[in-house]
Amino acid sequence: MRGTIRPGHVVIDDRGRVAQLHGIGVQRVGDRWFAWGEDKTAGSTFTAVACYSTDDFAEWRFEGNALEAGDGDIGPDRIVERPKALRRPDGMWVLLLHIDTVDYSAARVGYAIAERPQGPYRYLGSERPLGTISRDIGVYQEDGVGYLLSEDRENGLHIHRLRDDYLGAETTVATLRQERRPEIGYESPTLVKHEGRYHLFGSDLTGWSLNDNMHATAPALEGPWSAWSGFAPDGSRTFDSQVSVVVPMGDGFIYVGDRWRPDDLFHSPTVILPLRIVGETATLEWRDAWRAGEERG
Repeated sequence: MRGTIRPGHVVIDDRGRVAQLHGIGVQRVGDRWFAWGEDKTAGSTFTAVACYSTDDFAEWRFEGNALEAGDGDIGPDRIVERPKALRRPDGMWVLLLHIDTVDYSAARVGYAIAERPQGPYRYLGSERPLGTISRDIGVYQEDGVGYLLSEDRENGLHIHRLRDDYLGAETTVATLRQERRPEIGYESPTLVKHEGRYHLFGSDLTGWSLNDNMHATAPALEGPWSAWSGFAPDGSRTFDSQVSVVVPMGDGFIYVGDRWRPDDLFHSPTVILPLRIVGETATLEWRDAWRAGEERG
């Protein structure tokens, strides 16, 4: 029997502690999903990347800290956000991170590597992918090829193909911008494929303030990409959340977002909802409580 998901509530893990699922990245591993989240014990600066696993998105088991504060890029005075992991074809795991200074002037992607999804990961260093600014990130993988989704405040939202070792960007596949503000793109990107079509989700650039997140589709990663459109009711601010990841599950999808509390990031609730994709349309609907697997996509 699957557990009950209560969107907008703080998630409690198997230890009875607040699960640090902020800025989450998710991957399927065997019969469970592993998740990597920002530990906000210190607020906005870095404490650790926490790792959890679940089989129903309702009950979460703490798997340990995948990466803990150290020196340099991952020092306790640095910003380390949006942990996203990919498993390479050789079986090694690569953790990609938004690395920054507290004034957000560094704008880099960090890379760490481990033999197991839960780590511990060994931090290797950071880059500005292909020389571009990189803040919020996402990842995508298809046929053994890894992709980095990278928000570049100066040029838009990039889809970069990663090198074979996943430890750096190799080439830019596409760059997307907003229609109403064509000088910028969307942040907190996540990408899935459904029935031969790619679906990209992102959030407007409004800091901690929440907004109506957007969605675009394309028949190929190179495009052509559709115009951006909302996928939650207009004015709902995506049910007061910022998208972090969209996860394929069975015939449907699960949306996981953050309901940020700037003055208490540690207790920021997680919003987990069913997401329906039909053709070129994505639809997110509110549920006070639900069980994963009970709704079709």
